[in-house]
Amino acid sequence: MKQVLQTLKRTDAEKRIPVVRMEIDYELATLHDAMVNEDTEAINACKVKLEKLRQEMLRLEA
Repeated sequence: MKQVLQTLKRTDAEKRIPVVRMEIDYELATLHDAMVNEDTEAINACKVKLEKLRQEMLRLEA
């Protein structure tokens, strides 16, 4: 049973990694726009979201 759960988690992680990468790319583009417009509120929001995505990516790749 334990092996089945590990296999399912691995499969879910493999499917989630490309999605997280796309989310990171989108958030980086949003951060760039915010920096160009000097929108400090949006910059901070993007940084927070990117940090959460980074942590998720580290968990998925482990």
